[in-house]
Amino acid sequence: MHNTRVPAQTWSIAELAAEYDVTLRTIRFYEDRGLLTPERRGTARVYHPRDKVRLGLILRGKRLGFSLDEIATIVDMYDAEPGEEGQLVYLLDQITHRRADLEQRRRDIDETLRELAEVEARCRADLETLRPR
Repeated sequence: MHNTRVPAQTWSIAELAAEYDVTLRTIRFYEDRGLLTPERRGTARVYHPRDKVRLGLILRGKRLGFSLDEIATIVDMYDAEPGEEGQLVYLLDQITHRRADLEQRRRDIDETLRELAEVEARCRADLETLRPR
């Protein structure tokens, strides 16, 4: 019986950039920050499944409004102790804070929209009184 190991899939920087619709510069930035650690083969970067998962987590974190430092903490916990449980507890705490922030922003936006509607109505009424009949 032969042990035939299938090599893990790898990606070039251009392939990852195309798949995630980001620029090469973005990926290199995350690499410079230590969030991605591709293998180097000469001058080429070779990204492994771990890098691909981490890039997906980074981009999701950015869409959710987390700072890069918060994302780094979450992504690094993916690889280190206390492992997944610690990552999830931390992430839940961050989600609670982020949700509260977004709900406050929504209230602020709703209030601003109400105020703008009032100002608009007053401006339209004033404009009507200024127009000659």
